[in-house]
Amino acid sequence: MKLITLIALSSSLALANFSANVSPITPQIKKRMVNGGSYRANCPTPLSSLKFVTLKYIGFDGKEHTGELIVNKSVTKDIVSIFKALYNAKYPIRKMHLVSNYGGSDFASIEADNTSAFNCRPVDGTNKWSKHSFGKAIDINPIENPFVTRSGHTSHKASRKFVRRARVANTPAYRALILRNDYIVKLFKQHGWRWGGDFNSYKDYQHFDK
Repeated sequence: MKLITLIALSSSLALANFSANVSPITPQIKKRMVNGGSYRANCPTPLSSLKFVTLKYIGFDGKEHTGELIVNKSVTKDIVSIFKALYNAKYPIRKMHLVSNYGGSDFASIEADNTSAFNCRPVDGTNKWSKHSFGKAIDINPIENPFVTRSGHTSHKASRKFVRRARVANTPAYRALILRNDYIVKLFKQHGWRWGGDFNSYKDYQHFDK
């Protein structure tokens, strides 16, 4: 059976030691989203267009963990394929929880170094919906891969040592850096996603969108 069929049937996927599951937004997940501030009545994307994904990843401790993401149903095949490849490459991820766990606060989720996707919110300082509001964007290891202004500023103290984009130590944190020619960047681009490290007026190294 083809992978896309498995996703459509919300079945478990297992290849080697990696596994993922894609399912609709249940009433329980909706409650988490609403109570957690990541979803509200005026959001531009209906819940029927979103999927809840659980998947295995390798943590900073080198052990296997199960993460959770909410993404647009149109990108679930991409997400499963990409994170399977990252798992097999042993790319480390600090944690992966719904942004609802952080009160829908992008800032709080970043402070926790949390990898997350859907969050119904505008682009900072604008009235324009973020790509995250459509479930077509993901932020990965945001402390190690910060948003950096043209002047070199980042709002997160723990990120300051990572503004200089160089692996200066063989630690999980430095292996988590996303650099221009890295496998993770090439992997997302192969699936048609943009990388925030290519943005001109600022750099958003954690960010991928489609």
